[in-house]
Amino acid sequence: MPSTLAQLRDMTVVVADTGEVAAVKQYQPQDCTTNPSLVLKALSDPASGALATREIEAGRAAGLSAEAVTDTLTVAVGAELAALVPGRVSTEVDACLSFDVDASVARARDIIADYAARGVTRDRILIKLAATWEGIRAAEILQDEGIDCNLTLLFSMAQAVACADAGVFLISPFVGRITDWFKKAEGRDSYEPDEDPGVVSVRRIYDYYKSNSVPTVVMGASFRSVLQIKALAGCDRLTIAPQLLNELENDTADLPRVLSPEQATDAATIDMDEVTFRWMMNADAMATEKLAEGIRNFDADHKKLIALVAERMAG
Repeated sequence: MPSTLAQLRDMTVVVADTGEVAAVKQYQPQDCTTNPSLVLKALSDPASGALATREIEAGRAAGLSAEAVTDTLTVAVGAELAALVPGRVSTEVDACLSFDVDASVARARDIIADYAARGVTRDRILIKLAATWEGIRAAEILQDEGIDCNLTLLFSMAQAVACADAGVFLISPFVGRITDWFKKAEGRDSYEPDEDPGVVSVRRIYDYYKSNSVPTVVMGASFRSVLQIKALAGCDRLTIAPQLLNELENDTADLPRVLSPEQATDAATIDMDEVTFRWMMNADAMATEKLAEGIRNFDADHKKLIALVAERMAG
């Protein structure tokens, strides 16, 4: 019997939720992703140590600020990963820009230009933006320019519908963080996979997209267990951390397909505008809280990364 990971790959594109070169080499995913948290971890990866040193030294020689070097370092890590995977590398726009359409668009264009200077074409990159109303509007502009986007920190149907209407290339609905919120709110220790709130949310979004012929890719993210992953087998893509990839690789249980376009239920189209979006988000305490928390945490890690780069530049 092939491994569960091999079975999953037969029905779902597997993405590595890591910026660590060694993990990408080991699991050979189709795509991979980066964000400030993952770049921080990558800096402790010996395989990325020389790259970090080169970028920091080049930035210091050019008289760049620590913030500017952090930007180039993030793209450098992404470019190294792009050489290892056949598909796409997602690279995140600074979380502090999540409510600024123009600044988000400008930063995304800079990221694409930096990749191009390193020989990585835009068709190999996904620009990651938080799924705020402003982030979705920025993605709409970028998609019209031929820059594909990955909308992250997605916790609700309102966000998913707005992304679909904007023509976003890919969304990353978060599973584990939704489950975490409901565990705390409901005083639960666990859920069966079919009743897991995070799993249910992604299944509902997937069904809405397939029912309405939405071409946007659904990529489940933020998993806490292999049970959550198995419960979404057949989803367009799943981004999975190395520890869980390892568990799947060492598991040989039969993996039935759970999601497929043919099972769509003809879910009714939801009309979405800014007022509706903000009202639906306001009515969803979980989505509102987790989106805000995610933006704060990504921003905190971005600041940690800048501080680390500044320390190394000073040294």
